[in-house]
Amino acid sequence: MSYLELKDIHKAYYLGKEAFPVLNGINLTFERGEFVAILGESGGGKSTLMNIIGGLDRQFQGQVLLQGTALDHHQEKQMDQYRRETVGYIYQSYNLINHLSVLDNVLISLDMTKLNRSEREQRAKQLLTQVGLADQIKKYPNQLSGGQKQRVAIARALASDPQIIIADEPTGALDSENTTEVLKILDQIAAEGRLVICVTHSQDVANAGTRIVRLADGKITDDERVKPAYPVDENRQQIAARKLPWYVPLNTAFKHLRYTWTWNLIIIIGTAIGLFAVMLFNGLGNGLKGYINQEINDMVNPRVVTVSRYQKSSQSQRGGSQEGNQQAAAMGASVATTNQPTFSTAQLSKLKKVAHVQTVQPILSASNATITVGNKDYTASSLTTWTASNRKSIIKAGHVAGKNEIVVDKSSVAKKWSSKNWKQLVGKKVTVAFQTTNKSGKSVTVKRQLTVAGITDSTTGSGVNAVTYATMKDMRSAKNLSTQPTSVAVKVDSREHNDAVTKQINKLKIDGKRVYRATSIASMLDTVNTYVNLATTILAAIAGISLLVSALMIIVTMFMSVSARKKEIGILRALGESRRDIRRLFTSESLIIGVISALLATGIAYGIGAALNKVLYQIASYNMIEIQVSNIISTFIIALVIALLAAILPAWRAARLNPIDTLAAD
Repeated sequence: MSYLELKDIHKAYYLGKEAFPVLNGINLTFERGEFVAILGESGGGKSTLMNIIGGLDRQFQGQVLLQGTALDHHQEKQMDQYRRETVGYIYQSYNLINHLSVLDNVLISLDMTKLNRSEREQRAKQLLTQVGLADQIKKYPNQLSGGQKQRVAIARALASDPQIIIADEPTGALDSENTTEVLKILDQIAAEGRLVICVTHSQDVANAGTRIVRLADGKITDDERVKPAYPVDENRQQIAARKLPWYVPLNTAFKHLRYTWTWNLIIIIGTAIGLFAVMLFNGLGNGLKGYINQEINDMVNPRVVTVSRYQKSSQSQRGGSQEGNQQAAAMGASVATTNQPTFSTAQLSKLKKVAHVQTVQPILSASNATITVGNKDYTASSLTTWTASNRKSIIKAGHVAGKNEIVVDKSSVAKKWSSKNWKQLVGKKVTVAFQTTNKSGKSVTVKRQLTVAGITDSTTGSGVNAVTYATMKDMRSAKNLSTQPTSVAVKVDSREHNDAVTKQINKLKIDGKRVYRATSIASMLDTVNTYVNLATTILAAIAGISLLVSALMIIVTMFMSVSARKKEIGILRALGESRRDIRRLFTSESLIIGVISALLATGIAYGIGAALNKVLYQIASYNMIEIQVSNIISTFIIALVIALLAAILPAWRAARLNPIDTLAAD
């Protein structure tokens, strides 16, 4: 039984419906240890025959048998395995991959073996030493002579330990000295027990073999034995092959990008700018939310729920929007007590029993109070009672008010009293007065002398002028006015329970009727944050439009890369790589572009963000650009998705290319 056998091989090319026969019934047998020269003129079908033997050409009639088993050339996976395990190619035009070093050109074949990394490198160096290139391993193909390139091609063909070496005009581009060296190496390969099939039109080259097969017009005209075949060691163990690991195309893609970095630099910068804009706007949104939350939280405790008596819309219209009144109360402002229903002791007790409620603090408030210092009157838009909803951080001088004390607003009272020495107002006696109505509907003026305990400064909302509930209660009792609270500050045990408590209070009923209306500054913050998120998303989406352009640029770059690397694709397929491996190669290259773009975008965003923060901090005393880890992760995800989508069509096209056509590409 022959090692390799060709049975009745027919092959024709078609121009329209007209057939042009190339091979007409080829029958040949080959044994290992032979150096078979297939001799013939150009156009005689030699290269076509080699492509059939090598498993590249699948459109023919007849059979190719390996050790008595017919190969199915229509089974692509079987052909990939056959080339990977059995065949090594040597070409007239060398067909080295220009962006890989001499060593890497050999290793690309060894990557499809089961040798470990150190063993692969050791074998590659050993083969290069064997062909006389030990000192050239770090060079690139364009730095070598023709003879040296052919020796690299021979080392690569031998790397995976194939049993068949196909040499297509291996000396056609060499001078006589290099021709002699190459033929000597081919003879040594046959002497190792391999089958060497050499296609040539030179009689001198053919004479170097053990057997000459003459081919003319697609037929065998002569089969001459020149000398006996070399003996074969049947006990010799062949290096085991494997499918190409997933990381090899990634590594190869990186090497190509490194070799052609100027080509891809503009694409990377363009993509990075789009990603940077998206990241910057997201960082700005984070900063704005943080700033707004800080400003409001510094003034109002988000754990406090403000509760008033529930009124239907028709009732609330007399005193203005109830929802607006409660939000004002939550912000520390007061609302007029006229026509406002009050809380009974029983109603306050019911609030205390709600789950997660820590304290219930009653609120009495008045509007348009007059604060008299000496002989000057200052109008305070509101006067309210100090509760847990007020932050101590808003007190810029002095302390929280005690009995018969008041804290006054900096801008509307203290600075009007003295623009430079406003802090000296602390400790002075002031007269506080406001008007309201009694139970009979008559106007009553409430007035009392109080001591200024502190000065407040609120950067958002109206100013805070506040006394204790006990002080307000005494002031009203002195005029026989109701001291029942018009609203209540309910402090929750944690921020997480705020919404639940608010909803629970709104659902409480007494005698089947709704009694309470609860509002929370936390809910307001959530609403504000929602608006900021929406604005941020819109801005990021606008910035993201540029990413569509980047995606198109990557697509164009990948298509250009496929066109420029057709020969490389053919080489890799001839070595045994599958279509999936080719897809991975170009997809990996696109993904690397995406990752580098995201890294560059992150660096730019942090750099420009730091510069903007330095400027904006002078205005708001806050870092307005807050780029979070989640923003970086989302940017990388966007970059990878864009790169992956951009790579689909080019990678698919590369994988579908015919290896024979790509090997013939310039």
